[in-house]
Amino acid sequence: MQTLSVAEPISTALTDGIRVRVQSRYLADQSEPEDDRYVFAYTITISNEGTRTAQLRTRHWIITDGRGSIEEVRGDGVVGEQPRLTPGQSFQYTSGCVLSTAVGTMHGTYRMWRDDGSFFDATIAPFSLASPVRAADDQAN
Repeated sequence: MQTLSVAEPISTALTDGIRVRVQSRYLADQSEPEDDRYVFAYTITISNEGTRTAQLRTRHWIITDGRGSIEEVRGDGVVGEQPRLTPGQSFQYTSGCVLSTAVGTMHGTYRMWRDDGSFFDATIAPFSLASPVRAADDQAN
């Protein structure tokens, strides 16, 4: 059986000079559909396209599964870091999510702080989490 790692749709949002771009993919080799375990990875690139430095301090995720159940996740930084981006800089990381359904969505915000002590919430636009195997099965029925 072939292992699938299919690139899924990309989301992008620009807030106060900070662009957040996300690409998600289904990880078939880590998933167990027979046990309702669907694993997804997402790669996020945060770019400072503005004229002022900003530091990512916290994250807020809203994860919705295929049944409409919502889980909110809040925490400091991302992957153990709180990147400080000067104009023109980018930071990229990959993380993951496990759902009990073959489809879902994620969106949220990053709390960004300026050097002058002001802050704003950079939008993470909604993106899909979808198992191509289950999607193909659904289309066949």
